[in-house]
Amino acid sequence: MKPNLAIKKIKGRGAQLRIPNRFSARSVETEVNDLPTETEREELLFPRPETKLVEVQPKTILNKMESPDLPLDWSMNPYQGCEHGCIYCYARNSHEYWDGGAGLEFETQILVKLQAPRLLRDALSNPKWKVSPVVLSGNTDCYQPAEAKLQITRKCLEVFAEFHHPVGIITKNSLILRDLDLLQQLAQNDLVHVNISLNTLDEDLKRVMEPRTSSVKRMLNTIQILTSNRIPVRVLIAPIIPGLNDTDIMDIVKLAAENGAGGVTYQVVRLNGHVGVLFEDWIQKTFPDRAEKVLNRIKSLHGGKLNDSRFGKRMRGEGQWAEIIRQQFKLAKDRYLPEDTIPAFNLDLFDQHRPGQLGLF
Repeated sequence: MKPNLAIKKIKGRGAQLRIPNRFSARSVETEVNDLPTETEREELLFPRPETKLVEVQPKTILNKMESPDLPLDWSMNPYQGCEHGCIYCYARNSHEYWDGGAGLEFETQILVKLQAPRLLRDALSNPKWKVSPVVLSGNTDCYQPAEAKLQITRKCLEVFAEFHHPVGIITKNSLILRDLDLLQQLAQNDLVHVNISLNTLDEDLKRVMEPRTSSVKRMLNTIQILTSNRIPVRVLIAPIIPGLNDTDIMDIVKLAAENGAGGVTYQVVRLNGHVGVLFEDWIQKTFPDRAEKVLNRIKSLHGGKLNDSRFGKRMRGEGQWAEIIRQQFKLAKDRYLPEDTIPAFNLDLFDQHRPGQLGLF
């Protein structure tokens, strides 16, 4: 299943469009034919956007998660926007709340929160804070390329380790191995879970669907290194897109087990808001021969629509294709990873290491 390269695309990017911010009072659009030279017309149609890092100054860093579909109560995101550029990413729409766009702006204008470690320290030091696991990357990947230089995530992990506070991580980037020392320290006290997102074993598909994530080979190696160092890893097969990557379910679970993962779960694709527009454009350009089939199967998961926001339904879907995916996953899990061996978070150590606690003795 090779991508169609006959249609000119923006190389190295997932989104092929700039989507106007729905909250903007007005937007300016330029017609291609209004531009005087072929070079200018080419640049408008096929821009070569560079990544820009923009520092922002949030007042808080921990976000309360209200969704009953999610296992943890709190999340934090050192970055807004994500250079990984996954075309299906549900977080794209959140960029509009930061005065950006869900398309190319989401993956080229990355908002960085350099003060995240200090804000986290302040939150955990608050006497009113009650220990509850926090997930890094509830919205955008905390190990996206900018992290290699900025090390915001690493500094946050240092705070979690100092406070003996439980933390979960979701990533699809092998950069997480840089922080193996901190992850080992946390894992010794059952204070960390790592969730590796892997939804295809096809390198060609991954390169166009998730253009700036780590390769399949590197992510499998990442799972193996983490688990060999006694760091609990769950593999997240998400999103499953029927007609595109659903045939990989069995093999992903098998390889997850062979590389030591202690658990595996899945989610089906849902194309909320402007993500649906971006995905339709992308698949028509990348896989025109199967675009309508894939889009129709996605709609079959969500009652004839590309998206379903209902709790309890949106991540698993309904109907024939949802049931086929469920059965494939169950068969794979029963065969290769029947038991979840991820240890429970240790919630008992935090209060013993809270600042000022020693003064009580």
